[in-house]
Amino acid sequence: MKTFQVVLAKSYVVTVKASSEEKAKRVAEFYTGDILDISTARDRKQENFSILEIECGMNESFEAEEVE
Repeated sequence: MKTFQVVLAKSYVVTVKASSEEKAKRVAEFYTGDILDISTARDRKQENFSILEIECGMNESFEAEEVE
């Protein structure tokens, strides 16, 4: 079986409840991993936010190169 490195770009639409636009952006960037909410209950309580939904908007590979 061959091994490949693939350049992959993904974009998401994240719906967040937060006290400000800046906080919503920060928690969306910091507490999401792939398409999962990686925040803990402590994070949500301490930062006062909740991530309601994460949708994958784009999932596209651009190139693949065989590696040895």
